[in-house]
Amino acid sequence: MCRNLCRKFGSMRRWIWRGSQVVSFFNITYYPSVNLWLHTEERPRINTIKLIVARFASDRNLKSVFSGNEKIWPIMKDGLFTFKYKIEGIKCENVENIFITIISGSSSFTDYLVFYSENPPLVTDSPLYLIEETKTGDSESRNTAAYQRSSKFVYASFFYPKVPKIMLYSLRVAQRKESTSTSVFGTKLLATLGVEILGRILQKDAYSAFSNIDELIELKNEMSLPHYGLAVRINKVGDVIKISARLEKSGYLSHDPNIGMTTVISACLRKLGWKGRIVITDHGLASQKNVGVRNKFIAIANQLGVELENLTIPRVSLHGEYWKVEANKEKIGTIFTSILCEEFTDSVAIYENHGGCERGYFISEKNKENIEYLAVPKFSDREKYKAGDKSYIISIPDLVLYDRKRDIIINAEGKVFAKREEGYKEIGGFDSFEDKFIKKYYPGSEISRTLILSGSKDEAIDNPITGLLLNQDGLIVLGEKTPLLFKEAVANLLSL
Repeated sequence: MCRNLCRKFGSMRRWIWRGSQVVSFFNITYYPSVNLWLHTEERPRINTIKLIVARFASDRNLKSVFSGNEKIWPIMKDGLFTFKYKIEGIKCENVENIFITIISGSSSFTDYLVFYSENPPLVTDSPLYLIEETKTGDSESRNTAAYQRSSKFVYASFFYPKVPKIMLYSLRVAQRKESTSTSVFGTKLLATLGVEILGRILQKDAYSAFSNIDELIELKNEMSLPHYGLAVRINKVGDVIKISARLEKSGYLSHDPNIGMTTVISACLRKLGWKGRIVITDHGLASQKNVGVRNKFIAIANQLGVELENLTIPRVSLHGEYWKVEANKEKIGTIFTSILCEEFTDSVAIYENHGGCERGYFISEKNKENIEYLAVPKFSDREKYKAGDKSYIISIPDLVLYDRKRDIIINAEGKVFAKREEGYKEIGGFDSFEDKFIKKYYPGSEISRTLILSGSKDEAIDNPITGLLLNQDGLIVLGEKTPLLFKEAVANLLSL
């Protein structure tokens, strides 16, 4: 009854609410019915959205209902895509609508920003949560799971120091029964930074934050040596902590696993109270020109006061904005096509690697009694590739769709309109991928290749290889040789 009175009359004390301001009536907190906004760089998934909504509802003691037939639907206006999606089939108390917008971060960006407001959030607004989602577990790339993604929280904290941080594991493959030392160390680093972990089973002692600097250093230095490369070690001498870590790759500051590790370790050292110098040694960078001018390591190093031995960290400031809405990146078109086909036809995306997003798994879906999730390697022969033979690299599509009705595999490359000529060439290089995955796991299926473009003001397709153009106004353009699956999906969408 109190809640109904609140809805009708508001507070008897002071009851003027603006936007998503939370108000109270006596001792009851009332959240106005406004919208939940999910801003993401990734291809959104219903299971992930359900977890986010459930967490939002749980934190506020609200009721949420999932229909079991949840949908991600593109929002259209006058036949044009608005570059926003709406979630159907999920109801949450005090939430009018759930919207999704594909955005891009200024640098090292977490996968989801969650906002609660009546109107679309502004870049100056503070989110409810910072969420990083990963499909990579301890049984696969340990450094990626433990360090590379953790550094995103370090960068995001400079913009939103008090916003709750969540690492969400959406694992597709079996998790190890016993955590590796890399996983334990990485998890303790996350805990020290105040990051909560969801979706992953943890050993009881694996999620406790480091209590002091010496404990952190000791655990890292006790870890076994890697099979190849130099071990990362930490040495504290007086008022200097030295972290030995190779940061060079292909002649530049670009060794992502160690960049992630050193930035997270440095952030934890500062969080634990270290006021002295932090110096990265044995980094492998030969000269100042190899450092570059701006990247995520340099940005974080400036904020944390991290140094490179015998080199200078360029002085840079943070980007003015943490995120921006996108309409012209290649992933805008491929993510739209993936959602469009899965929601409006009998098809499934069996592989996704949208530009800048996490690489997914190849799904052997044709035999539904034995579905597998397979990691796609970058090379057909890693050693020969490293020896200089570039023919052993596996060219991978951005999106692979299985048209169940027609038994056709569609391998799609995504490009912005200005780079369409590159796309025409790239779709000719899928032979190795098709031999090792498509023909093996979908024997007998027809295989086709197409290009998905985004951006520009064009309203026509100028090459038969292009299957779909999503221009910057939201116009969906199809061609004469557009896959029938795309035509069916668009027709069903526009018929709503």
